[in-house]
Amino acid sequence: MHQDTTSIRPAGNQFLSFKLGGLEYGLDFSKVQELRILKSLERFAADGAIVEGVAVSRGVIMPIVDMRAAFCGHPVATTPTTDVIILKLSTCVMGMVVDGVTDVVTLTPEQISPIPGADGGAIDYLLGLGVTEGRRLILVDIDRLMSIDKKTSARQVA
Repeated sequence: MHQDTTSIRPAGNQFLSFKLGGLEYGLDFSKVQELRILKSLERFAADGAIVEGVAVSRGVIMPIVDMRAAFCGHPVATTPTTDVIILKLSTCVMGMVVDGVTDVVTLTPEQISPIPGADGGAIDYLLGLGVTEGRRLILVDIDRLMSIDKKTSARQVA
């Protein structure tokens, strides 16, 4: 008996929602390899403020980026809710430290609107603003965000 799988799939895109600096963000769920608690990762060479060094997860050595420090400008204390999202990007596997993972949200195109004041491309790593059940998610293109060249982006802003 053949079952139609299109009726099982959600009608929309799935986003992993997470908290960072008091705001809620979403990234394409297909980019998520696994979720880990920060303390559960075997870390070594932890030296920088934003790039916390490297860690090992399931035999893969990967860089760990602390998005909390990147957004706040200084190191942030780890809490029991601090999570690491292991991402499988187009160029590498890496870990991203966030304040906490919330859940997986399915959004239809009608639930996603442009970011107010983003001028349609000035910040190309923002996909839009997703709204569901009274929540607002800032949707990010995680591949673009993690590939930003700080020198290039500083020149564009100036």
